[in-house]
Amino acid sequence: MFLHSSNQGHKEWINEVNFLGVVKHPNLVKLVGYCAEDDERGIQRLLVYELMCNKSLEDHLLTRSASPLPWLLRLKIAQDAARGLAYLHEEMEFQLIFRDFKTSNILLDEDFNAKLSDFGLARQGPTAGLGHVSTSVVGTVGYAAPEYVHTGRLTAKSDVWSFGVVLYELITGRRVLERNLPRGEQKLLEWVKPYVSDPKKFPTILDPRLEEQIDMKSALKLASLANKCLMKHPKSRPKMSEIIEMLGSIIDSASPRDEFVPETDRETEIITEETEESEPGKHENSRKKGFDLRELVMRNRSIGKLDWRNWTPGLVRT
Repeated sequence: MFLHSSNQGHKEWINEVNFLGVVKHPNLVKLVGYCAEDDERGIQRLLVYELMCNKSLEDHLLTRSASPLPWLLRLKIAQDAARGLAYLHEEMEFQLIFRDFKTSNILLDEDFNAKLSDFGLARQGPTAGLGHVSTSVVGTVGYAAPEYVHTGRLTAKSDVWSFGVVLYELITGRRVLERNLPRGEQKLLEWVKPYVSDPKKFPTILDPRLEEQIDMKSALKLASLANKCLMKHPKSRPKMSEIIEMLGSIIDSASPRDEFVPETDRETEIITEETEESEPGKHENSRKKGFDLRELVMRNRSIGKLDWRNWTPGLVRT
């Protein structure tokens, strides 16, 4: 749920209700309801999303949790997010540019399926015959494409750049901007540059929490894909539908070294309670079983176009 009180927040609230009222896809978060109220505190606006009990990708990837995301699951999350962006860019009757793609806007459900959230800054893409939309520059520092920052010209390839940034965050386990690191390591894209071109140095940038779990060949391929997304000229960057295909190939080639999804805090509590109450010798049966990541990744490999015309969010009355 998100509460906005400023004028800018109100505009973003209206934007999100409008867009989530016409888009529907397994990799976009569902708007359950909303309410609007003006009182002595000012403008009060509330959005209610479906429950995403595993929080955001940022919470798992960029905070030092005890259970880091396994490599194969990171690839699967990237593929889910790519499907969400591809739907917005290529599969609707009008194009929608997300404009604020980042790890905190990728939410994870109970099965770690990824869904894009926060459409407050989304913008309809250029109409037929136009190559871009001219708009004021908004978004998050470090994720916005350079041509958009410098000129205000927005295209779907701006989202592709942001996707490339997130891929490097998946590879390294680092934020795009880390002020508390040495100066030469603070900006993620500048730090990884000298290591990516040298296979011998490449392991230096891998998330150290994965240790030996990471599949080196697939990591190199993912870095290569990230570099394609981060090409200087927007037209040289791949479309999201092409990125989905490349990610599928990377997943197919990845060694299934990590098979289980990390436990959530709630699952850990349940395990502890059940273990304490169970009889000796029954501890094994009380533990929550993990599930095969490769089976999860391969499920529903192709997602077709969905009919969005007849769906509208419900109204939460206050």
